[in-house]
Amino acid sequence: MKCILYFIFPLMMINTTLIDFNSETELEDWTIVNDTVMGGVSSSSIELTKDGHANFKGKVSLEKNGGFASVRYNCPDTKLGDATKALLRIKGDGNEYQLRFKETASDGHSYIIAFPTSGEWETVELELAEMVPSFKGSQLNMDNFDHTFIDELSFFIGNDEVSFNLLIDKIELE
Repeated sequence: MKCILYFIFPLMMINTTLIDFNSETELEDWTIVNDTVMGGVSSSSIELTKDGHANFKGKVSLEKNGGFASVRYNCPDTKLGDATKALLRIKGDGNEYQLRFKETASDGHSYIIAFPTSGEWETVELELAEMVPSFKGSQLNMDNFDHTFIDELSFFIGNDEVSFNLLIDKIELE
């Protein structure tokens, strides 16, 4: 009698790191885009901290029909593969932010998903399929995000008069 042993291993998801600020030494592919592009007066900046995090901070103002601040990462042809989630290792300030993807940098619209922050270090899990297409604050009549490449990702805060401070440690895909 032959005895055949089968080993069953649980399916393990492998995380792909898009950005790890502990190993990044510069921010040359990151660009600030605030409501100043349309006459507003909001301000923001991004800098690397001595602890190895990106610090996106500033003040959103509703003056002069403004109301947003964002930081964009140019990442042409970044492969997402079969990823279904974005994992953000962050420390926010209690404000709500948005993660935004553009499949092609020249697209007018972005795919967005909002997330709250707690004021503590946390890993926020965001379902990519829940990212909705949006243009200038309006949801578009298109399918939700379902792509295997992106050219741009961004963090966005807006629609309220607020000072903000978001520390970003890393961005992974699962």
